[in-house]
Amino acid sequence: MTSQMNLKRQHGFTLIELIMVIVILGILSAFALPKFADFSGDAEDSSLEGARGAVRSAAAIAHAACLADSTCNASGATSSVTLEGSAIAMVYGYPSRAGIQTAASLDGYTANVTATASNLIVSVGGDGTPCFTYDEATSSSDAPDIGTASSLNDGADNTVGTTDDTCP
Repeated sequence: MTSQMNLKRQHGFTLIELIMVIVILGILSAFALPKFADFSGDAEDSSLEGARGAVRSAAAIAHAACLADSTCNASGATSSVTLEGSAIAMVYGYPSRAGIQTAASLDGYTANVTATASNLIVSVGGDGTPCFTYDEATSSSDAPDIGTASSLNDGADNTVGTTDDTCP
């Protein structure tokens, strides 16, 4: 009976073993966390690229509808076409800055009109980062210019969403 009492089994973990597990998990998380922390920036960039694709496609579809519609004046300054029940304002056969917002369904994006008459800034959020521009057509031989994604340069009043913002 005394030999059975001397052979006690250890139950559970020692304090040192628990501390080592916590240290190892801390080291692993220090390496893994930076890889997952920057996903929001990647998501914004991907969302903006999707919006640029939607704007590019909407401009091409509206232009094709204007060319096919005898009432749309592709060589004149202003006209309109109807796509899926929505009137799209056109300028020289392409969507105007107001028309592209309707045609591309830019709901959920911030669209700011700049001081120049033909420029529209589209951004993911209200802070303007990242963003791209849509410059409407200025003549019948000119297509709209859809800029590349970049960051917003706030103007002199330091208020994002006003007419002095630029997205180079």
